[in-house]
Amino acid sequence: MKPRILIVDDDNLVCTSLKRLLVKLNFEVDICLEGERAIEKIEQFYPDVVLLDIYLTSVSGLDILKDIQAKHAGVPIIMITGYADVNIAVEAMKSGAYDFLLKPLDIDQLQLVVNRAIENLNLKSEVEKLHELHKQDILTREYFGKSPKILNLVKSVEKIAQSSDTTMLIEGESGVGKEVFAKYIHQQSPRKDNVFIQINCATIPKELAESELFGHEKGAFTGASQKTKLGKFELAEGGTILLDEIGELSLELQVKLLRVLQEKKFFRVGGEKEVSIDVRVLAATNRNLEDEIKKGNFREDLYYRLNVARVIVPPLRERKQDIPYLAYSFLREFSVKFNKDIKGISEEAIKALQAYSWKGNIRELRNIMERALLLLEDDYLQEFHVVPLFDTRNKAGVDSDQFVLKVPTDGIKIDIVLKTLIQKTLEITSGNQVQAAKVLGLSRSKLRYRMEQLGIEVTKRIQ
Repeated sequence: MKPRILIVDDDNLVCTSLKRLLVKLNFEVDICLEGERAIEKIEQFYPDVVLLDIYLTSVSGLDILKDIQAKHAGVPIIMITGYADVNIAVEAMKSGAYDFLLKPLDIDQLQLVVNRAIENLNLKSEVEKLHELHKQDILTREYFGKSPKILNLVKSVEKIAQSSDTTMLIEGESGVGKEVFAKYIHQQSPRKDNVFIQINCATIPKELAESELFGHEKGAFTGASQKTKLGKFELAEGGTILLDEIGELSLELQVKLLRVLQEKKFFRVGGEKEVSIDVRVLAATNRNLEDEIKKGNFREDLYYRLNVARVIVPPLRERKQDIPYLAYSFLREFSVKFNKDIKGISEEAIKALQAYSWKGNIRELRNIMERALLLLEDDYLQEFHVVPLFDTRNKAGVDSDQFVLKVPTDGIKIDIVLKTLIQKTLEITSGNQVQAAKVLGLSRSKLRYRMEQLGIEVTKRIQ
């Protein structure tokens, strides 16, 4: 089905010319010459994108924009005009316009913006569907992203999951989503209708670890007063257990775990009767277990017993194609949590998110989105909302546009360096002086003083 575009403009020549060009580009196009009929046309034609002239004869394009936003908020609106009025453009963007183009329109630029708007619309629609599934605690393949690397990994995981007894080792940096992959493996396996239990080995006190995993009998140790306490392995009977941060287990407990994996049997702490279990074991770690074996911290026989099937989850910096998808997913989650009607993310904000190195991976992305959306008072998340939240302690910083100071051999005036630094920072924050001051570690008044001293004038960038 061809994407649909509605052109709202009272200039018939402009409309017919645009329609002819867009039809050649494989779009289905309709025209509305009267702004008052725009809502009626939308409800008849169901466009994917609206091209709306800002200066109509009988009614303001801004008023039409607000009407469309009120009644059909999901439709991307691209404003077009023959007048380069920055203030009007800013007002249009604040009112929810997706983008702003000047006449005469460059057809290549128009096609790029329209396609991007449609991709953005499709992305939001998919995230909405996923959100409904997540309410039911159901994971789907689309949850993980759309990059070739992640899609290939998910397909491999689905195949491995079908073997209900195969142990699996899930490796990856902290924050990449190893636990989510483990849950997906369970949901794709024959054990999906039974329980999934996750236990973080790093958070269990050493003296209680054996009891947590295998349970204990009454009086087995001080404080063991109840008759029998079932451990996580018994509670996971028939289902799946994830041993997260497996590298944190003591060597003593590693020996007992190895026996459980080999024989499917164990003794509770203080118990005399052997307990048989039917549980699939998944293990996850952000450590290099082969290095831990060389250091004497991890048993080689346990490593090979766990590593029957291996899943390596790539860091976010290697799958940046997934960042817009994940960002919109978090946008939807926190819009609901904070009871805000946030319409989208600007293209500049997406570029900034993709340029950052994400040392903390998806967990860090989620945290930054949560903080940004908690403070957000606008309809759209902009670049200057997220950039100040990036971790400046992360030496990798941003993958592109790194700050590199090169001093010419014949010298340079300090005022030129300061002026360039402030101008570059203002570009990053789209002219927002409050955010720029935060990035530079200055007070707003001191930044304004420097700007006046250096003759820096700023016009906020239109997103």
